[in-house]
Amino acid sequence: MLTVASDIEVLARFGRALADPIRCRLLLALREAPAYPSDLADALGISRTRLSNHLACLRDCGLVVTVPDGRRTRYELADERLGHAIDDLRAAVVAVAADRTCVDADEKGCC
Repeated sequence: MLTVASDIEVLARFGRALADPIRCRLLLALREAPAYPSDLADALGISRTRLSNHLACLRDCGLVVTVPDGRRTRYELADERLGHAIDDLRAAVVAVAADRTCVDADEKGCC
């Protein structure tokens, strides 16, 4: 049972990161392999500015890290266990409620 405030804060931070579809797509892409921002922007079909904002959020949440690579910067998951956690979470949610859609929290106050 979670009783430590820091445990709750960590889970809430992870939840906020997953609350945005673009950040979910980024985490799924980085689960596959580290990548450069320009490649991620192209793969996701979003502007580099928009991508940068989402990567900054994921960095601030502690989910991704930057790795200098010459004159470029590569992004990767902060810990390989995050990839496993994402896989496990996705499998659990699909197993429990594959046919559900989550109403936006602003609309209904859930999720």
